[in-house]
Amino acid sequence: MNKKLKNLFNFTSIMIGFLGFNLSLEAKKNKVESLYKNYCLTCHGKNLEGGLGTALLNLKWLDPRMNDTFTSIVQKGNIENGMPAFDSVIEKEEIRALLVYVQEKSTYSKLDSEKPLSSDASGIYSTQHHDFKFELLHTLEEGIFWSLHFLPQGEILLTQKEGNLFLYRNGFMSKPIRGPKIRYGGQGGLLEAAAHPEYRENGWIYLSYADSLDNNRTSMTSIVRGKILNHRWVEEEMIFQAPKRFHTSQKKHYGSRIVFKENYLYFSVGDRGDASGAQDLKKPNGKIHRIHLDGSIPSDNPFIGLKNAYPTVWAYGVRNPQGLVKHPDLNEIWEVEHGPRGGDELNLIKKGTNYGWPEITYGINYNGTPITSETKREGMEQPIYYWVPSIAMCGIDFYTGKSFKKWKNHLFIGALKARQLERIQLDRGKIIEHEVIFKDKGRIRDVASGPDGNLYFVMDSLDGNSGASVLCRLVPVK
Repeated sequence: MNKKLKNLFNFTSIMIGFLGFNLSLEAKKNKVESLYKNYCLTCHGKNLEGGLGTALLNLKWLDPRMNDTFTSIVQKGNIENGMPAFDSVIEKEEIRALLVYVQEKSTYSKLDSEKPLSSDASGIYSTQHHDFKFELLHTLEEGIFWSLHFLPQGEILLTQKEGNLFLYRNGFMSKPIRGPKIRYGGQGGLLEAAAHPEYRENGWIYLSYADSLDNNRTSMTSIVRGKILNHRWVEEEMIFQAPKRFHTSQKKHYGSRIVFKENYLYFSVGDRGDASGAQDLKKPNGKIHRIHLDGSIPSDNPFIGLKNAYPTVWAYGVRNPQGLVKHPDLNEIWEVEHGPRGGDELNLIKKGTNYGWPEITYGINYNGTPITSETKREGMEQPIYYWVPSIAMCGIDFYTGKSFKKWKNHLFIGALKARQLERIQLDRGKIIEHEVIFKDKGRIRDVASGPDGNLYFVMDSLDGNSGASVLCRLVPVK
């Protein structure tokens, strides 16, 4: 062993033994940045660039198969390289937090070294399979477009978070149509819109929103349906409304996407800031729900026979599911959710399945403190993929058009924090291609495959302008 490293190792071991219990207690209070500073910085460098110890900006740590290896090295040490064991002073969940920190830094370092994703002088973006141009269709000077949905006749139905609906067609945006009474604030407001599968015949439109039963003191996700006639929202019917005891003053994690499948309505409800509630089958929060299109409850829902279980629950253990979509060919339901820091997920939703939040997660709290050391547990489903760092994904859709032929049935995911649009090709539940195709124009909230073959999305903070929300599309270059 190098003499300098050996002396450092001996000194560190003595200090660890001397401080012992007190250090362990203090570490429990620390954020991950403090953990790294206290235990890792001296050897591995301020920016993980290395020094007395090895550099940690190594892409191998991004491989999920290395998770256990990292934990083992930190716990047991590496005497040959002069690294002491830290199992007596750093808790296992704190080691998990340190791994997230290392993965974040490694990813950002990789992104900094890559060529920025941008168009050429003629405005053409080049990706793995297709070239396209970006077209801005409409700017909403105030407020936020939250979702877009194509109606059968080609109109785009858009929701504005502040409570309005809009109809867009052939370059013309309608005047605002006032929707149901909502609780606006934080992440709450008017959220998803989706047309009934037989919309041409019945005209029903379903909306999810932040609903209050006590003059906006508390709220919960609700689903209504109604119709747009003579530019007015009319014939409103409540489809899902949780009892007041489940409403909360929290203004976050509403979830709120809608999917139709085999004449059932599936919708997501976030944990509403009550993480443990996602595991409690008596509560509606942190769940994927399934009901009939008129709001009645199917008799074959998975927890119908369980005492006190909320009867509409289809799957549970989700955090803030802001993307939900049905595969166009396979009849599967796919979900993406805002995880904690380093724990955004892509999940295949299955009947009666527990997706683990918050008992298992690949992330940590946003303030840098650990949540748990567990990423796997018997009886809890693993994500198909997870993102470190978190990208804050939002709306998703499968591409079903003909203009981008090589994108058929690929999944597109919008991201808020990362300000990007991702493309994922799936095969038998596994990712075989993954690409960022558009980036840094704005925070992408929802994406939809258009009947004209173009790919549409809404985003806010266009080019850094926080006062503008826009409707736009990607058009192929022949």
